[in-house]
Amino acid sequence: MLQYARPLQRVIEQLQRLPGIGPKSAQRLAFHILRCGPQSARELGEAISALPDAIGRCSICHNYTEKGICEVCSDPRREQSMLCVVGEVSDLMALERSGEYRGLYHVLGGLLSPLEGVGPGDLTTAGLLQRLEEGGVTEVILATSPSVEGDATAEHLRQLLSRYEGLSVSRIALGLPVGADLDYQDQVTVARALSGRRLMD
Repeated sequence: MLQYARPLQRVIEQLQRLPGIGPKSAQRLAFHILRCGPQSARELGEAISALPDAIGRCSICHNYTEKGICEVCSDPRREQSMLCVVGEVSDLMALERSGEYRGLYHVLGGLLSPLEGVGPGDLTTAGLLQRLEEGGVTEVILATSPSVEGDATAEHLRQLLSRYEGLSVSRIALGLPVGADLDYQDQVTVARALSGRRLMD
């Protein structure tokens, strides 16, 4: 069977290793890189190869950063008493884009998933507890995704945090997205929207 030229096939195979990229998407991306010309391909390659050495984890919250401490943790204007716990850095960025949260973060580095072999010891829970021991935090917001893994992680953290007196622990509201038709939502989403209802002012 005829195959692509070996250098092109190699790029396709490497792209397929990325999450969410299947064979067809990998082919489209590889052809796009090829069409963009040598300069663009070199710049992309250089950016990718420099990434592991240029980026590390924040020593406080585990966000990605070029320095030892990320921009959020080093910003004195952030509300120091509020701590939002997220699964991944992408979740942190989603919350930042909303413009509604001005506190600090803690990135767990994943969610509990026994099927995938991710247990409590694989998350940065110890770092979270250490931050609470140091004092100053009065509110923790659990912002894990509304999935089985996210719910299990939030419940695990709730139990761990229950020993801290005076600490307010909340979970982000879950329910209907803006602009959604009620008729097209699944039962769990509707149930969560009902249970998370609030009074109208």
